[in-house]
Amino acid sequence: MDDFSLPPIVPRPVQLLKGRGVSSAVAHRFSKDLREWVDDGWGGTEECEAEPPRPATEVITESARSALSRNDSPDIAFDQAINPYRGCEHGCSYCYARPTHSYLGYSPGLDFETRIVAKHNLPELLEQALSRPTYQARMTNLGSATDCYQPVERELRLTRRVIEVLQRHHHPFSLITKASLVERDLDLLAPMARDGLVAVYVTITTLDAELARRLEPRAASPQRRLRTIRTLAEAGVPVGVSVAPQIPFLNEDMEQVLTAAAEAGARSAFYTVLRLPWELREVFTEWLQQHYPDRAARVLARLRDYRGGHDSAGGFSTRMKGQGLWGDLLSQRFGRACTRLGLNRDRIELDLSRFVHDPDFAERQRGLFDDEPDRTPRRVAGTVLDVCAERAGFLQR
Repeated sequence: MDDFSLPPIVPRPVQLLKGRGVSSAVAHRFSKDLREWVDDGWGGTEECEAEPPRPATEVITESARSALSRNDSPDIAFDQAINPYRGCEHGCSYCYARPTHSYLGYSPGLDFETRIVAKHNLPELLEQALSRPTYQARMTNLGSATDCYQPVERELRLTRRVIEVLQRHHHPFSLITKASLVERDLDLLAPMARDGLVAVYVTITTLDAELARRLEPRAASPQRRLRTIRTLAEAGVPVGVSVAPQIPFLNEDMEQVLTAAAEAGARSAFYTVLRLPWELREVFTEWLQQHYPDRAARVLARLRDYRGGHDSAGGFSTRMKGQGLWGDLLSQRFGRACTRLGLNRDRIELDLSRFVHDPDFAERQRGLFDDEPDRTPRRVAGTVLDVCAERAGFLQR
């Protein structure tokens, strides 16, 4: 028998998927199997080099068990969060929420941006939660682990229904987004803003349109987001800008972003330094090697400098802003820019006192005083207990 050798089996290069943040389904940390495409030498070169098919976005309906998720991290400015979706079609390669898809058995890579889970019963659950007599209003954020105005919201309208529940109960909240679709709901947001019940933050990572297209392929362009800030501000909605995450050697235009946002009407700002927890390290590294191979090693090395030599440090005091020389330098740059531009001069305060458990009952109680000619109008604190106590004469007028 003649000697022969089989062709070597080598990993097949990951090909860039246009319109997506990442190009592969990175295995999640609970997976029992590891699969990857390989070239066994038997296929044609045309097939191997052909552009891979673009995966469609799949919406998966889920019955959520609760509407509110609690937060006890001292470095986060809200006590609870509402997330109408799991996953995000914007496809940001740096998104810290990607590893949460692992709990669903999905990849934090491609699945995170192509398999969107919609919590169809979330508005009803929120109504039930806010109507409980024992519920106390807390600082709440809408969209902390997803973008609540991502493309599927245009049709599903879950976020709008959630805001309608919050408006009905006079419950304050903040939201953060990259999408111009937030302008659709100005008819809800503007009246709530007049009562001190809402603040909106728009994320602008960079003003470089080409970099933004690669980092956040299905999000609005930086210039479009600036127009959204202007539109919100002109409507009287308190608006801030998030210049997050900061990625060394990539988006080095923090001061320019802050200047443009302030000129558009932003009143406040914040930033974070990129963290790479769990599978996000593999996802982002793959993205770097595809788009910026010449600087990938430098970016990852500098990120470790921010984290004391680690990819993702968990200390509450340093995990968001980094530490050491580079962390201090970035903090000084941000602080000086905000001082020069007048950002963060005044806190955006939201009014928890207006919350009501049963809006219909509270409205009926207020109606009892409509015929009292000598009653001096004043601001009602907003709870059913306040209304009842006032009726009994226990509160100062």
